[in-house]
Amino acid sequence: MKVVFTTSGSDLNAPLDGRFGRAPKFLIYDLDMDDFSVIDNQQNLTATQGAGVQSAETVARTGAKAVITGNCGPKAFRVLSAAGIKVFNASASTVAAALEQYRAGELIEAGSPSVEGHWST
Repeated sequence: MKVVFTTSGSDLNAPLDGRFGRAPKFLIYDLDMDDFSVIDNQQNLTATQGAGVQSAETVARTGAKAVITGNCGPKAFRVLSAAGIKVFNASASTVAAALEQYRAGELIEAGSPSVEGHWST
């Protein structure tokens, strides 16, 4: 099973990004293979609108079944939910810490968006 983490880095020690749609990168971790890849999300960093939806579509194309991020807005949440992707909000400092929390069952699945639209840090 694949799990996507929002990040600005390229490895497990990279920080977990607090934003979903405007996260610079997505780290796709394959729990079955115990490895990961990183995809760029730079096109959505400066998008005037639609960053969350476009990012959610990018994540859906990876085949992921879960997203772990700091926050997820309403439009992205709807797209992810429609694609059967569970959203987990985490405040871990790194992707590795968030992965550890996920594996330990410490993260709670989000039942709704955690922020309003057009949210940024």
